[in-house]
Amino acid sequence: MGADILVMGALHLDVIVNAPALPAPDETMMGQDVAYRFGGKGGNQAVSAARMGGKVAMIGVVGTDDFAQPLRAELARADVDRSMLATCDGASGMSVAIVQNDGSYGAVVVSGVNRQINAQQAKLDPPPKVVVLQNEIPVAENHALLARLPQDVIVIWNAAPALARDAVMIERADILVVNRLEAAMQAGLPHDLPDPGAALAQLAREGRAVIITLGADGYIAQARDGTRFEAKAHRVPVISTHGAGDAFVGALAAEIARGADLAAAAAFAQGAAALHVSTPLEGRANITSAQLHHAFGL
Repeated sequence: MGADILVMGALHLDVIVNAPALPAPDETMMGQDVAYRFGGKGGNQAVSAARMGGKVAMIGVVGTDDFAQPLRAELARADVDRSMLATCDGASGMSVAIVQNDGSYGAVVVSGVNRQINAQQAKLDPPPKVVVLQNEIPVAENHALLARLPQDVIVIWNAAPALARDAVMIERADILVVNRLEAAMQAGLPHDLPDPGAALAQLAREGRAVIITLGADGYIAQARDGTRFEAKAHRVPVISTHGAGDAFVGALAAEIARGADLAAAAAFAQGAAALHVSTPLEGRANITSAQLHHAFGL
């Protein structure tokens, strides 16, 4: 394979609609415009890691429909290795996201052929330095890939979307990246937990590095050696938060693969997320690590 970073996850073509608000049940609302963008948590994280200077390969699936070609093309544009990308009969994954005027959004995901992803697609000779996983594909395939990995491969698990506690992933993950809700669910705590620090303490006690992203409030984190740190979000004009978490995880993986410690990698990832949310949708495909260094001195 030859890549330092291996990402396994979903690929979607996102239909992004700008509207003044999310419609209520039975309401028809007039939107402002629509765009079609590359997406899927796995795809977004692979592309983000590559744009941030990582040498990345992707395990994924596209369908036999018209969405497959733009999905492949965007991976190629970011110079992501597609040798482990499969094609299955059926519809490629897609989502519809409604972005509100304040940049917040809601989305509906249709997995399509992403449900047919197979961990046996992974070529692990030589093994990568870092593997990145999420929750948009069948849990069993994440588990199957973990079972094939050498123990010295660093596993970053972005436990999103939020699912019930996964003991197998918790046990193997070297770095867990979650938002407030995901942190509470993986820690076995109430979902409306007001203090994410309680979830951090619970998850970090189990001997892994943990980052809890807090959106506009930044993040809190704890390294495997017990060092706790936090950072506020960069003050930038927010155009859309769609994909910000994936930009963070991809950049984090790129820095970890380069040998950075957790604090330095998280700071770099925070800058990447800030640059992402403050860049117009049509310009995000051109974001590079050089822009990040220039914007935030990272």
